[in-house]
Amino acid sequence: MASEDHQGNKDPADTSRTDGAPSPGTSCPVHSHTAEDAKRSGLRKGLVRHRDYVKISVPEGKVNRLPSEWWKTFIALFYAILNLVLTTVMITVVHERVPPKENSPPLPDKFFDYIDRVQWAFTVTEVNGMVLVSVWSIQLLFHRYKAIIGRRYFFLLGTLYMYRCITMYVTTLPVPGMHMVCAPKLYGDSQAKLQRVLQLLSGGGLSITGSHLLCGDFLYSGHTVILTLTYLFLKEYSPRSFWWYHLMCWLTAAVGVVCILVAHEHYSVDVVVAYFITTRLFYWYHTMANLQTLKCSPNNYLTHTWWNPVFSFFERNIQTQVPCSFCWPITWPPACLKNPCKKYSMVQSSREE
Repeated sequence: MASEDHQGNKDPADTSRTDGAPSPGTSCPVHSHTAEDAKRSGLRKGLVRHRDYVKISVPEGKVNRLPSEWWKTFIALFYAILNLVLTTVMITVVHERVPPKENSPPLPDKFFDYIDRVQWAFTVTEVNGMVLVSVWSIQLLFHRYKAIIGRRYFFLLGTLYMYRCITMYVTTLPVPGMHMVCAPKLYGDSQAKLQRVLQLLSGGGLSITGSHLLCGDFLYSGHTVILTLTYLFLKEYSPRSFWWYHLMCWLTAAVGVVCILVAHEHYSVDVVVAYFITTRLFYWYHTMANLQTLKCSPNNYLTHTWWNPVFSFFERNIQTQVPCSFCWPITWPPACLKNPCKKYSMVQSSREE
């Protein structure tokens, strides 16, 4: 019968195996050439041939381009604290290797040849440093993206102090002035060395607290690192229209750095090296962070640095520049005070919101 004939000769494309898999003669529906696909293929070929079209990217959905990721910030904080503690231990170790000033007088320094020592100058340095750090802490507290900025600060600070551990250990310089009073050497007394480390940590490594009586931590200057790095962050993450604010912070940092030399607490090379390393590392990091094209560019030689994997870990989900947006650190009031960053000339030609 015709009906039986029709049922017995079904199209293989309409049949399937008992386990749900298509038969060998069945073509995949996704790759089947329908009339609609043919039209799309013709349109695509026409566009490719003429090349007179503009590609428009349509966002798939609203994505947080500046995620806080506080857990990464705490990792960066731990990294900074670890290197600060390591620096304190290294100062204690290097102190035992500093030659007596009676046997090894201070090295010649051009700045010392022309400027006599001022006894109270180093106190000015440490006070200025505490003022800058306090102002930066307040600014960071009110910044809307404090988690991102905080981990950048902690990572750079920890890295700079790790470099300082290396330079202190490989080269031990004699004291820069005969006025310096160094604590007695302990030689093999490990318990007394541990007490010195704890004393230095409890006083914040500051001379005005009476906790820093060790010598040898000259190359390079940690005070210059703190003053320079803190100023750079104060300026970078504040409104560009606040020129008076930037000027005051710059004067505070500059006076502090100059007073290090006026007090004869460091050689000139200690300050110069500290300034150079701090500014270069800050500019390199923020150039890569602010220019998204550099993060995956094969021609970016900054990706050859040892800290690039750490940078990628911290900055992987940051898809735009951090704007100068401030808000209350608590939920009330909810309104944020926003002032756009107009330009960052030291790193890139233009900075957009």
